[in-house]
Amino acid sequence: MKAGVLFSGGKDSVYATYLAKLNDIDVACLITLNSENKESYMFHTPSITKVEKQAEMMDIPLIIYQTKGEKEKELNDLHQAIRQAIDRYDIDAVITGAIESAYQASRVQKICDEEHIDCFNPLWQKDQFELLHELIEHKFDIILTGVFCYPLGQSWIGRMINQEFLTDVTYLHEKYAINVAGEGGEFETFVLHCPLYERALSVIHKKIIGKRNAWSMEIEVE
Repeated sequence: MKAGVLFSGGKDSVYATYLAKLNDIDVACLITLNSENKESYMFHTPSITKVEKQAEMMDIPLIIYQTKGEKEKELNDLHQAIRQAIDRYDIDAVITGAIESAYQASRVQKICDEEHIDCFNPLWQKDQFELLHELIEHKFDIILTGVFCYPLGQSWIGRMINQEFLTDVTYLHEKYAINVAGEGGEFETFVLHCPLYERALSVIHKKIIGKRNAWSMEIEVE
């Protein structure tokens, strides 16, 4: 099987790539949609332009497709990106990092059905406490690049997902029902290092913007 991974550079798509490789799936390419719309229903946006560095560290070809990020119309762009992956790399499957979003998973599945290729969601319905434990156990270095809900604020930007993070977010889950893995849009992430990387990436410049409980971080990495 040759697969393309829908890739945002966040923890879920990187971990899905890792699990695919662990199970001897030939990851032929990564597929990234660069959305102009920061409120996109489908696509992760903070630090999306830094996926090239991650692809380089994993030595996996990368397709980047631009989209305006307009609801439903952006699915046509996703379809075109997947078709490019089929034409260039002869993929017969698409892998996603979807966990709970039926909106995302169903739309990717529909495109795959139309192209007569398989769609796999290795993290689907995974216990999200278990997911964070696995990421820490497998030595994924992950930082928060965006936070978008109360009581998360600027101080959470740049935090690593580690045992201290897990303790803090578990408390917030119990008190405010925050999703510990950010699946409700509470936060977004970027993976600086994992077992697939040739070496760890370092943040050499960052710019934090936002207000109240909506903050994001633009980064430069090397």
